Amino acid sequence: MKKKFFTTIVCLLLVSALFISACGKSKDDAAGDDTATPGTEQTDQGSTEQTGGDNDSAGDDTGFLKASDPSLIPAAAKARTDTIIVGMQNTSGIFNPAFYDTSYDRYVNDTIFEPLNQYGKDATLEPGLATWEISEDGLTYTFHIDPKATFSDGTPVTAEDVEFTFKVFLDPTYDGRADLTVPRIVGTDAYKNGDADSIEGIKIIDDKTIQITVEEVRATTLADLGVYVLSKNYYGKNFKKGDLSGVKALNDKPFGSGPYVFKEYIPGQEVRLEANPNYWKEPVKVKNLVFKATTDETNMQMLQTGETDFEEGISVNKDNMDALEAMGFVDRSLLLNNGYGYIAINHKLPKFQDKRVRQALIYGLNREDVVFAYSQGFANVIDVPQSKLSWAYPDESKITHYTYDPEKAKQLLDEAGWKLESDGYRYKDGEKFTIQFSASTPNPVNDALVPIMKENYKELGIEVVAEQLEFGAVVEKRNQGKHEMAFLAVGLDADPDPYGLFHTNGGSNKDGYSNPEVDKLIEQGQKELDQNKRKEIYNQLYQILNDDIPVIFMYQRYNLNVINARLQGFDISPYKYFSRSLHQVEIVNQ
Repeated sequence: MKKKFFTTIVCLLLVSALFISACGKSKDDAAGDDTATPGTEQTDQGSTEQTGGDNDSAGDDTGFLKASDPSLIPAAAKARTDTIIVGMQNTSGIFNPAFYDTSYDRYVNDTIFEPLNQYGKDATLEPGLATWEISEDGLTYTFHIDPKATFSDGTPVTAEDVEFTFKVFLDPTYDGRADLTVPRIVGTDAYKNGDADSIEGIKIIDDKTIQITVEEVRATTLADLGVYVLSKNYYGKNFKKGDLSGVKALNDKPFGSGPYVFKEYIPGQEVRLEANPNYWKEPVKVKNLVFKATTDETNMQMLQTGETDFEEGISVNKDNMDALEAMGFVDRSLLLNNGYGYIAINHKLPKFQDKRVRQALIYGLNREDVVFAYSQGFANVIDVPQSKLSWAYPDESKITHYTYDPEKAKQLLDEAGWKLESDGYRYKDGEKFTIQFSASTPNPVNDALVPIMKENYKELGIEVVAEQLEFGAVVEKRNQGKHEMAFLAVGLDADPDPYGLFHTNGGSNKDGYSNPEVDKLIEQGQKELDQNKRKEIYNQLYQILNDDIPVIFMYQRYNLNVINARLQGFDISPYKYFSRSLHQVEIVNQ
C-alpha cells in the first residue's frame, strides 16, 4: 500500500519537476546549494542548513495550486493592508551574508542585501548589482555596477565597496562558510597568508567598474565572484586586516542596497523590516515586512487565523496538504526541492572513520520507513548527495542502492572489529558503540527518524542516545565539531560543484570529511568548461561518495510555500527562493 501511494504521488508531481528541470539547460546550470555566490544561499555547496510561486495561470505547470475559495481569507489578515508577515523557523540573528549559517537568516539577508550576480528562476546567472564582461582568455572579469545602484541611505554602490567585500571574505581571520580562495584571484595568497595590504588581482577602474583577474580558468568562477556587496562606509569603519570584529559587531544591525531596510530584531520572535525608500529598482509594493518565528506545532494555526500570510516551513505530507486544501484561501507552490536531507556524521571521531561502519549505518537504517513516515509519499530516498533536478545527477545503474539490510550491516560491523557482547551491544577496544544523536525539535523528520533509528540500531548492537535541542543549538554544536550525528538538510545551487560540502577544505565541511580522491575530482570538475566532460567527472565523484558514505543520505523532498491568496506576485522556482521576490509582491484582498 505504501509503495502504491508513493508511486501515485510521484506521478502526479513529476510534471512540475520535469518542467523546471528542462528550463535550466541553456548553459552550465541546472541544479546543483552551492558553490556559487559567496555569502549567499549558493555559497560553498551545502552551506546553509534547514530543518527539514508565480500567481499566473501558467503556475499550474510548475506546481502552483490556487486557492479554491479566497473569500475565506481571515479577517485578521485582511485588516493588514500594508504588512506581509512571513512565518518560518526562528532565525539565529546573523544578518550578514558573509557570516550567516541558516536558511532562515539567509531569507532575511535576501531582502536587505544584493549580489553582483545571482541565479534566476531558470537556473541561469543574471545580473544583480552589476553586468559583466569576460576576457577572451577567461581570466579577467570586468563588473559594471548599475549606475542607479545605491545603498538604503542613498549613497551609491561603488567599486570600492566591492573591493572591500572581497577583503572581508579573504581576510586571514575570516571564519564564515564561503571560500573565496576557490576562484584563485591573483594575489589571494599574498593577502590572506602574507603581508600584502591589497589583492593584486582586484583593480578599481572607476567608481562603477571593477576588474578581477584570476590565475586559471574555472567553470564556476563567474558565480563564485558574485558576492553580496557590503558597504565599505558602514562595515569598514572599524575594519582592519586581521580583525573582523568590527564587521561582525554589526551582524544584528544590517545595512545594504536591497529592497527592505532593517528596523528591529526581537530574538526568538520576529524580524521587522520596512520598504527601502531609496531602492534603486522598481518601488517596493508593500511597506512593512515581518519574519515571524513559527514551529511545526504553530505554523498551520497561525495561517488559519490570519496571524501570518506566508509559511515556508510546513512539512509536505498528505495530511498537511489535505488540511491546506480545506482552508480554501491559500495558494501553494509545490516544487521538487533542489536539495536533500541527510544525517551528518562527525568524521573526526575514530568510530566513524572506518568506511565499513558508515556503510553499516546506512544499510542498518530503514530509510524508506523513515522517509514515508515523515512525508507520506512526498519524498524519495536517495543514495547520492545531489538533486535529481541536476544535469550532474549520476547514472543510477552505477551506484549502490542501500536497501534496508540489517544482516549486511551486522557483517560489516563484525569486519570492522565491533564485536557483539553478551549485553546485546557492540564493543571495540573496550568502547561501547554508542551514538549521541543531536535531534532538533520540534522537527517532524526527527519525530519519524529517532524511534526507528533507535530500534534499527539496537538490533545491530548500537545504542542511540537522542539529545533534544533547538535547531540553532544543533547547528552551533555541529559548527564546533561537538556533534556525533544529526539530521540536517541542505539547499543546493544551480551549479553542482560540491566543493564546500565534501572537499577537505570546504567551508561547509563541518564534519571533517576528507578523501584525496574526492578532492581531486572536485577540483577537476571546477576547471572543466565542457558540461558533458564535467558530467563524466561528477559521475565518478558521486560513485565514490556513494561508496564512501560521507553522510547518511536520506531523501529529496518537495518544497512547499504556502501563500495567503491576498498576496500576489511571487516568483519561485527550485533555484529561486521566495525571499528574492518579496519586494514585488502586492496585497490584493479578495
